[in-house]
Amino acid sequence: MDPKDPRPYDRVTAIDIESFNQVSQSGDRACLVVIYGPELGKRAALSQGTFEIGRSSRSDLPIDQESISRHHARITFDGRSHVIEDLGSTNGTFVNDVNVKKKNLQDGDQIKLGRSILKYMSGDNIEANYHEEIYRLMTMDALTQTHNRRYFNEALEREYNRSLRYRRALSLILFDIDHFKKINDTYGHVAGDSVLRQLSLVVKPRLRQQDVLARVGGEEFAVLLPEVDGPGATVAAEKVRKLVEQARFLVDNKEFGCTVSVGVTTFDARMTSAAVLYDTADKNLYAAKNGGRNKVVSG
Repeated sequence: MDPKDPRPYDRVTAIDIESFNQVSQSGDRACLVVIYGPELGKRAALSQGTFEIGRSSRSDLPIDQESISRHHARITFDGRSHVIEDLGSTNGTFVNDVNVKKKNLQDGDQIKLGRSILKYMSGDNIEANYHEEIYRLMTMDALTQTHNRRYFNEALEREYNRSLRYRRALSLILFDIDHFKKINDTYGHVAGDSVLRQLSLVVKPRLRQQDVLARVGGEEFAVLLPEVDGPGATVAAEKVRKLVEQARFLVDNKEFGCTVSVGVTTFDARMTSAAVLYDTADKNLYAAKNGGRNKVVSG
């Protein structure tokens, strides 16, 4: 697994930003921004008319995704606020993770349809909020609310150079959900996304403020541990493994568990680059998987 390899949910290009700036001149007071899924960063202005979202190419915001119904949801203006209404979609319409049939939208609400997440923006500060969102898209994974691969790569390089210069401890944990394909095949990709989101909520609060938790692949996460030596990193990795093993995941009223395999490594002056540090942890992760899964391998 190459830490430099870009992922489709982890990019905001210069072209995207330019198109945002062009739309921002329109003066609209409400819009939707795609913060996760295909066409990441796309901005759609809302008017006081009817705005439909769906898989159909005739939709005002077409999203070509199997988990999106042809006519998935509709947004209208009731004279005071925009209202979103589910149109009998297969996978439902969620506002801030709550399944809704009809709901008035407020500035900052996150709308999840299938495997896409949209952010509703309105009010006088829409341009300031919009530019803040652009920056957030460039550093965060909207699905899991963890850092993304781009941010992680920069943090890894920075912390590696710091450890090399000052001989400070630095450890890296990589963990991957076991049999994630089976979860997707059994419950669907929408359920798989929900598991990723719930898993991050289980792990993130138990880490230190200075630790960097990032989603670096489809079901793979990394934790960068500055000032933590080998034994400390192994303890932290075992804590992550146990947290996930003990957690219960709820999807469509179905409760189930899952486990993770974990690879750990610690900075050594003989490691000639940050990529070597990453590759060592990655090899240990695969050793954990090949050794039976739901275990920690360090070295």
